[in-house]
Amino acid sequence: MGLVERDTLISNLSPPFDHLLATQFVDEFLSIERRFIQRDWEPAELDAGQFAEIAFRILYHLDSGNLNLNKEVKDCKRYLVNNDVPHSLNRKDVSHLSNVLGAIYEFRSDRGAVHISPTYSPNHMDSKYLIESVRWCMNEMLRIFWNGDREEVAKTIRELLQFDVPCIGVFGDIIIVQRTDLRPDEEILILLHYAGENGFSRRELGIHSLSSAPLVTNNIKKLSAPDKRQVIQLKNGNYRLTDLGSRRIRLELADKLLLSI
Repeated sequence: MGLVERDTLISNLSPPFDHLLATQFVDEFLSIERRFIQRDWEPAELDAGQFAEIAFRILYHLDSGNLNLNKEVKDCKRYLVNNDVPHSLNRKDVSHLSNVLGAIYEFRSDRGAVHISPTYSPNHMDSKYLIESVRWCMNEMLRIFWNGDREEVAKTIRELLQFDVPCIGVFGDIIIVQRTDLRPDEEILILLHYAGENGFSRRELGIHSLSSAPLVTNNIKKLSAPDKRQVIQLKNGNYRLTDLGSRRIRLELADKLLLSI
């Protein structure tokens, strides 16, 4: 299982979220993350506004008790900030989320991402601002509404803060790194990044890597050595990235997480 699985997120948010809204919420978030890491700035900006719309409808539903899958953002926000109507949710939580979601929605519209003009060019800085705001909202919604173990939600939030891994392909039970330009140590690091906090066993790394068995073993030893310390073996025998390994992913291998350059 790599990082956070879509169905796990949905099942732990619905209930209390309406199932359709929970599915839209998670799918929109994952789409934004995937397009952002692929440097596809324009869809990231468009999707951020759609994410805000869905989140507003979820908050309106949970706060008012009324489910409306098509309610306008302005109407949702008007209700959420109205102190003269009954509310079910914590007012401070709703206030913070409404402010950030409103900024996402209005910024996207004001920048022109809805109606592309000849002079408008989506850029990295705008998308970076929006993706970080969307991540904060996702993590805050998980913190408040996750229907499960608190340690599990903490783990989920930590993993959501990591990069997506577009170069990893999952075909049934088969996991493969879909790049042919990686060194064995890089392939192992990317596989372990994909594996998240649970890591992979030596056997799983051997199955998922296309390197020879001795090469996999030798590179695990090198990455675990005192002069590297980028990989550590857990008590259950699995290997996972250390903070140094994650740092190398961010600083040196971010481009290689893409399916192609």
